[in-house]
Amino acid sequence: MTTGSYNHIFFLGIGGIGVSALARYFHAKGKLVAGYDKTDSPLINKLREEGIEVTLDDNWSHLPSDFRDIEKTLIVYTPAVPKNTNLFKYFAENKFEMRKRSQVLGEIVNAGEGIAVAGTHGKTTTSSMAAHLLHHAGINASAFLGGIANNFGSNLVIGRAKQVVVEADEYDRSFMWLHPKHTAITSMDPDHMDIYGSPEQMVATYNDFARQASQSGTVIHRHGLPLEGPSYGVEVDADYTAQNVRVEDGWFVFDLKFPHMTIQGVKAGLPGRHNVENAVAAAALAYLAGSRAKDIASGIETFKGVKRRFDFVLREDNRVVIDDYAHHPEELRAIIGSARELFPDRKLTVMFQPHLFSRTKDFLVEFAKVLSEVDELRLLEIYPAREEPIPGITSSTLLKKCTIEGGKVLSREEAVDEICALDPELLLILGAGDIDRLVEPIVNALQS
Repeated sequence: MTTGSYNHIFFLGIGGIGVSALARYFHAKGKLVAGYDKTDSPLINKLREEGIEVTLDDNWSHLPSDFRDIEKTLIVYTPAVPKNTNLFKYFAENKFEMRKRSQVLGEIVNAGEGIAVAGTHGKTTTSSMAAHLLHHAGINASAFLGGIANNFGSNLVIGRAKQVVVEADEYDRSFMWLHPKHTAITSMDPDHMDIYGSPEQMVATYNDFARQASQSGTVIHRHGLPLEGPSYGVEVDADYTAQNVRVEDGWFVFDLKFPHMTIQGVKAGLPGRHNVENAVAAAALAYLAGSRAKDIASGIETFKGVKRRFDFVLREDNRVVIDDYAHHPEELRAIIGSARELFPDRKLTVMFQPHLFSRTKDFLVEFAKVLSEVDELRLLEIYPAREEPIPGITSSTLLKKCTIEGGKVLSREEAVDEICALDPELLLILGAGDIDRLVEPIVNALQS
């Protein structure tokens, strides 16, 4: 049976950004939708406000009766939910139809004309921008996004056109369910070694995905990646490029070169040189999908970004606070570099929450190197997500590897007072765990 054949859909891990988009989609399609997650969050509260029932109770006996009907109920889960949770075991042992999030997403995307963005980083901003550029050009595409896009106010866009913009997630090889019409690959830096085992195996899987996507359409990749086909980049010899990049009145401005034309003086709506590169990829996808050059240029300028992606949460004459989801050494490097470029004379303070014990272990040296480049460093304890602790891998281990002096590891309870005591001129709040829940208290305290 197809997913759409089920009247009741229960989501395990519904608070995740990708799963919640699917829950919203099926709720909008008139299905009876509910879900489970381990902890409450602002996103879960939004789902409840929209009429989706969410439980934090892992007791199967408390399930609503509608979701115990094995003939009418589909279970959609994410690998982030441990298989030893009571609900997962209940559904598996009672032979409910259970499908991974990526399989269900692939079914939806492949029924239309998929526009996919893959890569270790850059996926969310690039896919959100591509969706915005299509809408700006009058192409009413749907989109499943990995963040809350400010132009849409959601991680889900339900459109009337055949195009469907989607993040092609490499975790658990999820992107292999996708057969998109147009694809961009932004990066292939090693990550998720708990899944792939080695950087070489991860690159091989990206190549498998690129070959699969090229059979159904066009694949473009960031210049320098070990892939074949058209490429994009910034100030490089590629098929789609940003040339003559400069800063004018606080804006990044560039000339956007396509294979057969150049658009002069494009103004980037987002700060950061890395976002110029994201804009080139999004522009190429929009162009391939039928957007006109003039619409692409004005669309790039009006793109408002994604929540927790170089997100200015406070911008005053004497203080700037930026919130970002960065959780990989290369992402940290890009964010720190962009902040330095925009505010070269300000003392830079970073508060970072490492995400996953395995990632911290695999990239301990790389994390230490990039974090040693800041002026003040504060670390929270590692956010475990789906993992059990690894002996000897803690935030204190990471701090000892850093060459910066005066760094500290903070508890969540200490964080607000400690940051206020530093009186930061330029503060970056970075991480993919629950550090975002400290953003508002820190900003409020700094303003008071």
